[in-house]
Amino acid sequence: MKVLLAEVNISEGTDLEKVQKVKEALMENGDLELIDQNSDKDHNRSVFTYKGDPKAVLEGTKRLSKKALELIDMTEHKGSHPRMGAIDVVPFIPVKNVSKEEAVEIAKEYGKYLGSLGVPVYYYEDAATRDDRKSLVKIRKGQYEAFEEKMKDENWAPDEGPFEFNPKAGATVTGVRFALIAFNVNIDTEDKEVAKKVVKAIRGAKGGYKHVRAIALDIPEKKQVQISMNLTNYEETPIHRVYETIKSELSRYNVNVVSTELVGPVPAYALKELLQFYIKLNDDFEVEQIYM
Repeated sequence: MKVLLAEVNISEGTDLEKVQKVKEALMENGDLELIDQNSDKDHNRSVFTYKGDPKAVLEGTKRLSKKALELIDMTEHKGSHPRMGAIDVVPFIPVKNVSKEEAVEIAKEYGKYLGSLGVPVYYYEDAATRDDRKSLVKIRKGQYEAFEEKMKDENWAPDEGPFEFNPKAGATVTGVRFALIAFNVNIDTEDKEVAKKVVKAIRGAKGGYKHVRAIALDIPEKKQVQISMNLTNYEETPIHRVYETIKSELSRYNVNVVSTELVGPVPAYALKELLQFYIKLNDDFEVEQIYM
């Protein structure tokens, strides 16, 4: 049995009726397992995480995308999370009996489909066609608002789809990557500068942990600030190490953690690391002991 996982990020998190219609399109055939669905009003973003046979995942992602393009208009989109398109990021993650090469084929089939709908598509991570396009952060720099100007530069010719700005849909990034953990830490201050200083201490690009991408976001509804992170390799940079560093840095400013969020699925091996660190779990504990 082959299992492929997809974690699709769309730029809609406030109109839950639209989000529901996208979900219905995704699950229409009944051949996918929806692992997690997360909608955030402040981010104005929803993330669908699901798995199944690679072909079923591909077809479900096509259905989801067609419906999202129909319902989302990027000219009206506002949100605190970086984004460049209605269907913002579509990573495929090999889970069981699926090679990286097979997953890349699926990503490129999907990219061709989306491009045929008039959306500029860029391949990233293991599906990247150029070294300077491996990083999502680099591709998305300037966000949606910068893409009209970017599309005037030959260097920004997409891998699939038209080489012209699509105001309604924006642009999409898709590819194949290692299992990523989306980890957010909410802190008890509205001072975004504090969060920015902590981000600088942990973010790989700023000299922190190699496998941490982080930004500071406002959460006005809660009167808090969020340190929003993607942990791109939990084996080399485990959750507890990043979390303990954040707490240590926050203590310099007399600021505390209010809560944390794990968005989407979390590999069982990453949870094992947490248990071993916080409750001194013995090495003979097996991840198969974790069940639902």
